[in-house]
Amino acid sequence: MENKNKIKKIIRLGYGRIAQESSSCCPSSSPYCGSEVVREISRKIGYQEEELRKIPEEANLGLGCGNPVALASLKEGEIVLDLGSGTGIDCFLAAQKVGPKGKVIGVDMTPEMVIKARKIAEKEGYRNVDFRLGEIENLPVADNSIDVIISNCVINLSPDKKRVFEEAYRVLKPGGRFVIADLVLLRPLPDLIKNSVEAYVGCLSGAILKNEYIDLIKKAGFVDLSIIKESPFPLDLMANDLTAKVIKDKLEISSGRIKLEDFVVSLQISGFKPINKS
Repeated sequence: MENKNKIKKIIRLGYGRIAQESSSCCPSSSPYCGSEVVREISRKIGYQEEELRKIPEEANLGLGCGNPVALASLKEGEIVLDLGSGTGIDCFLAAQKVGPKGKVIGVDMTPEMVIKARKIAEKEGYRNVDFRLGEIENLPVADNSIDVIISNCVINLSPDKKRVFEEAYRVLKPGGRFVIADLVLLRPLPDLIKNSVEAYVGCLSGAILKNEYIDLIKKAGFVDLSIIKESPFPLDLMANDLTAKVIKDKLEISSGRIKLEDFVVSLQISGFKPINKS
């Protein structure tokens, strides 16, 4: 438990700094910085240009690994929960889908992220979005109250993924569904990356093997799992991820001796909570 709390503290501090930057988590001296680069990353991971125009630019930090809203088939009036909502990019997209009769709840454990998301929502007039401070391992959400859960490259950060999926199961209504985009491993990362304190802030360091990830979802009780898409996740899509930086610096990935695609893929997966269980 002490180690898990340490990891959470490191992640919270790291993402707090990210939220306070103007456009992305990279330093201003980095060639990857700038809103256009962030938008280009977003396009490559699945966001359409029209979607990017419809949402506040400051909500996009270029930190995702997919576009779960595009795959969730959201309907008007549905209640949506975003696990690890950050500054709200997917919440704002979902809010437009579910309309004024629906509701989107974003949960994030980083105060700076929640504060920034709330300010954006207020400024842009989003009245059907509620950003809550909390951990995805202990969701501040009532039992059986959510129609759809989405998450974008966040569960891999959690040191207790088993608990995350159990909580997701608890809050979903019977028959409710989830659509998750996340990073999973095809083979274990080298120890020097797994043990890097700096790497804990990135998406890769907490990622687990694909089969282990799917097993945790099944054990939580979800059924009818479907892998919607599985694709390589190259280094240029992780310009703002500190773990990728560690890999590049310490393993000389730029030399071509090691490719990030050999280790990690973006997995977009869906599933359901059975109707006949609570």
